[in-house]
Amino acid sequence: MPNKAAAWKHLRQTKRRTVHNQRYHAGITYLRRQYAKALAAKDAAKASTSFRALQKALDRAAGKGVLKRNTASRLTARASAKLKTLA
Repeated sequence: MPNKAAAWKHLRQTKRRTVHNQRYHAGITYLRRQYAKALAAKDAAKASTSFRALQKALDRAAGKGVLKRNTASRLTARASAKLKTLA
């Protein structure tokens, strides 16, 4: 356990940030799962809608610092490539 006040503060901040980041990750995971289901069902309209929602969530997470920008870009590019193969 921390001994100094600054270390206690850092611990509190880390806990808050962890909860915040986990919420973003959970949302992104859910959207990725929905997108994968739409691709598996070969439903182009639903896949397109899911892709837009996923792309928006990834961009927002990258902007907030939850994900690195290259990670968000890579995931978006891979999802886009899968959507193109469906179309």
